[in-house]
Amino acid sequence: MSSRSIRIGLCGFGVVGQGVFDHLNKKRKALGALLGADMSVTRIAVREKGKKRDVAVDEGIITSDPISIATDPEIDIVCELMGGTNTAREVTVAALKAGKIVVTANKALLCDHGKELLSIAQQYGGHVLFEASVAGGIPVIKAIREGLVINDFSSIYGILNGTCNYILTRMANEGLSYQEILVEAKELGYAEADESLDVDGIDAAHKAVVLAYLAHGKWVDFKNVRLQGIKEVSQEDILFAKDNGYAVKLIAVVNRERGGKALHVSVLPTLVERRSSLGSVDGVFNAVSIHGDVVGETVYIGPGAGRHATASAVISDIVDAAKLLIFGGPEGRFPFLDSAPKNGGGIDIARPDEIHSRYYVRLVVMDQPGVMAEIASILASHKVSLASVTQKEVPEKAERASLIITTHLTTEEAILRAVADLEGLTILEEKPFCMPIGTIS
Repeated sequence: MSSRSIRIGLCGFGVVGQGVFDHLNKKRKALGALLGADMSVTRIAVREKGKKRDVAVDEGIITSDPISIATDPEIDIVCELMGGTNTAREVTVAALKAGKIVVTANKALLCDHGKELLSIAQQYGGHVLFEASVAGGIPVIKAIREGLVINDFSSIYGILNGTCNYILTRMANEGLSYQEILVEAKELGYAEADESLDVDGIDAAHKAVVLAYLAHGKWVDFKNVRLQGIKEVSQEDILFAKDNGYAVKLIAVVNRERGGKALHVSVLPTLVERRSSLGSVDGVFNAVSIHGDVVGETVYIGPGAGRHATASAVISDIVDAAKLLIFGGPEGRFPFLDSAPKNGGGIDIARPDEIHSRYYVRLVVMDQPGVMAEIASILASHKVSLASVTQKEVPEKAERASLIITTHLTTEEAILRAVADLEGLTILEEKPFCMPIGTIS
């Protein structure tokens, strides 16, 4: 029989919370043998008592007060699985001030309050573990924090939102529009009723901020993340990608610019080569490509969301928390261990004129003489050099043409200014659509 008991409190009992509870119970004996300690969920905080759930739970351990779990001296590990940032922050702060280990899957909480929470953890002798906050079942945080600890990271590229990848994959495979697939994705449970967090790129951007901290020790302000979702991606973009050996993916980028002194973080629809490490990752899967100076490129692919994948990552952190409690010193006290010890204080945010890429631009214009000359003149005025131009008639719009332009290498500043000027042309029928052409290996 295990010699020590470790008591876990779950704050939040939705899809992920129930998955954690279920798998911890099923694996209780195996975990006890592995750790020499009996791990059990002894308290659960829910929004609605009496609600029907997928797992059987003793009503005696259920409360509607998550703070009472965070401050309960009998609880060793607090799992924050509520989502949102207000109550979640209050619970996390209360638990850390009580010197506890907090396990969270909440990337928005970390993005908005990560620096504060780690400071409180250090002050009061607690820890924050957050493997499940990025890419669900893929152990990418452990890879950066532990397996690749000797590396400096020049770039990280990621498909970090399964809903977006699912929609873009079906657009490519079935020729359907974004809107048609979104309706079906909601019916199948792949997209939330309010899909904006996913399709506007916000969810992926929260995760990119966490990755930037882990890799470089710097918390990037969310407003400094260049962000664009997938709503404006059309079948024309998908077809161009197919015809030219690319795939359209929503790609999160964490890159070092200016010789490693500036950090560029973005989440944008991107043309990536189909044969590249991320170009062939389809459906609801996530993928992360990490480039380290010692190891080279390592790639991690797997389910990025869902009860089982996220529960797997949460339980991984619970096991690490248990090891800290068991082996961390007298009475379970242990020194603060920052999950990203690198000092990012000297790293700036990269300016748009320091970010280089090739770009894809789609325009719908009036089909008349002089149009291309006018467009080329604007691009040239911003020193954006054309690599190719494709023109097609727009069948449903008489005397309208669709122009697809690709550029040679230029700066983000130059392309944004050029596109802004193009948007002001009277010959334009729709807002321009622009995305980078990725150079992922």
